[in-house]
Amino acid sequence: MAKSNHIFIWKKAPFVRLLLPLIGGIIFQFYFKFQFNLIAIGAIILLLAFIAFSFLPEVFRFRFRMMQGMIISLFLMAFGALITWQKDVRNDSDWYGKIKSSENFLVATINEPPVEKAKTYKALVTIKSVMNKGFQQNVKGKALIYFAKDSSSGKLEYGDEIIFKKPLQDIKNSGNPGAFDYAQYCAFQQIYQQVFLKKNEWVLLKEKDASFVNSIIFKTRDYILKTIENYIPGNDESSLAKALLIGYRVDLDKDLVQAYSNVGVVHLIAISGMHLALIYFFLVWLFGRIPMIKKSKVARLVLILFCLWFFALLTGAPASVLRSAVMFSFIAIGDSFNKRNSIYNSLAISAFVLLCFDPFMLWDVGFQLSYLAVLGIVIFQKYIYNWFYFKNKILTEGWKLASVSIAAQLLTLPICIYYFHQFPLLFLLSNMVAIPLSTVALWGCIAVVSISFIPAAALYLGKLVWCSIWLLNHSVLVINSIPFSLWNGLSISIVNTLLLYFIFLAFSISFIKKNTTALKLTLAATLIFVLTTAYSKWESFNQRKVIVYNISQHQAIDFIKGNEYHFVGDSVLDENNLLVNYHINPARTALQLHRHSDLAKLFYGRNNFYRFYNTQFLIADSSVRYDSLPAKINVDYIIISKNPKLKIADLSKNFDCNHYVFDASNSSWKIEQWKKECEELHLHFHSVAEQGAFVINF
Repeated sequence: MAKSNHIFIWKKAPFVRLLLPLIGGIIFQFYFKFQFNLIAIGAIILLLAFIAFSFLPEVFRFRFRMMQGMIISLFLMAFGALITWQKDVRNDSDWYGKIKSSENFLVATINEPPVEKAKTYKALVTIKSVMNKGFQQNVKGKALIYFAKDSSSGKLEYGDEIIFKKPLQDIKNSGNPGAFDYAQYCAFQQIYQQVFLKKNEWVLLKEKDASFVNSIIFKTRDYILKTIENYIPGNDESSLAKALLIGYRVDLDKDLVQAYSNVGVVHLIAISGMHLALIYFFLVWLFGRIPMIKKSKVARLVLILFCLWFFALLTGAPASVLRSAVMFSFIAIGDSFNKRNSIYNSLAISAFVLLCFDPFMLWDVGFQLSYLAVLGIVIFQKYIYNWFYFKNKILTEGWKLASVSIAAQLLTLPICIYYFHQFPLLFLLSNMVAIPLSTVALWGCIAVVSISFIPAAALYLGKLVWCSIWLLNHSVLVINSIPFSLWNGLSISIVNTLLLYFIFLAFSISFIKKNTTALKLTLAATLIFVLTTAYSKWESFNQRKVIVYNISQHQAIDFIKGNEYHFVGDSVLDENNLLVNYHINPARTALQLHRHSDLAKLFYGRNNFYRFYNTQFLIADSSVRYDSLPAKINVDYIIISKNPKLKIADLSKNFDCNHYVFDASNSSWKIEQWKKECEELHLHFHSVAEQGAFVINF
């Protein structure tokens, strides 16, 4: 019976069998980086083997049909590795990064409207050509340019071309433990280098390189932003309306975004897969109840696809929206033309197409959450819904919405803990409140834009939308203020994340199918999970280390013993939650630090000297007076901070130390000067701003 069910599942969703080896090939190529020749030879051999197998007698082919399946799977793995190699722009002979010279002039085209930052304008550009001594070579590749704010950079637009000579620099991470891997995030988008340009370091060319379609998209987005600003009052409400409709989050208040994240509804302002899911299921429900439309599958499909892709265009067509639009387009097509179509097959086809287009999308968090949320709904929603029965229609619809939220949360929970280190305990309450309000607000925003040519009607409707968004914001803030609304500080490894998925799926099979084997596997996996978690706790309890964090223009040091830490640094960091959450808290979460204690013992009666596990530290800043010391002092590490006026030679005369650390609060030109002095004196040094956070393990 189990075997027939197994065969039935594979026959209902045959594309799953093609998707899995493709994903395997992508993963293998990403981590092992096989050479193109090796991949190509393997793919050709497998293709020839498949052709040869097809000419064998039918009896032989039937008897060894598993071999044919293995050949196809291996070929798809090779294909996945091949497209991954091809997508990596660094493997292209015309990639600009292979042409390295400080004398080169670079010609770049701005790919999208620049984004205004606090002190700069950030622009994604395509490097078109490299010029040197009158010779011009066409190249490929994207880069990030940060323009200093001035009258010229503020006028830059999509399609503008500029020329500059300043060398590009590799995108680097802060190196802080547990911090977001920004360099890898950019690499998945094929962006590896960046540069900061002042006013006199670039020139705007007369030429423009703007596609007609992209121009329409960006103009549509600008029109939407201006329309929302004109007709929806209130800074928070207007900003959230922009985020709901087109994912524009630049103007959003950071504390408000954190509140949405804490209560588990940040997906509502990120144009996520759930965002498109709401629209898709609403469209299916709507067109399934209109008499003239529900009778025609073709008409219903055309209208659903039109609405989905119109919304994608309306949002400016970012990658996340395109991903979800493709996924739900395949679902809609499958539902319309195949009565026995499997939703799993539709999901597999859409994922296959998207990964063929961009294999690095596999590591995109939005991609993972989109498919996991939909899978959770498909697998678990009907079983959860059947837990309770209500005669009241309102209660029935409310429970249906709740069952969808619970089902989506089940498969996204492990990966959310892995990436975001928190779990919103009141996610059900927040989703029950936020999803209806955000749906009303979303369709209200679309309506405002649609009737903006009638100012009076748009103004009246805009006020109604403002009411719904105001209620949405305040509901989220109220839920966020409840003391037990968030369980944060969670940290699990990728192994434990996979174990959690195995436990969820095995338990689901045992519960739904009454399978005792699945239950035994659940218990075994749970035991392994508990043991690995306990070992991780034991390791954290016995850890001893010092971390000098990489935070630009700030001093930040943690002395760590077990699960306790003592912080030395700028007091302003206690007031800036954004910097702490981005740079310091990820390390404390990853290291499972929960308590704050005064671990370091002062000696010499000076606050700049610390002894930690028989290791002596000196924090050399402007308050240090080393010229009056009676004798040379032994110090293991000297951490230079806050741009003090000192020379390494003078320090070495007063302190017996061979390890110097320059933190990120120092100016770059001073660090360069100190580095040269250390090299001359044969002293070890570490520049936090350049090499990342400095970590000492005891």
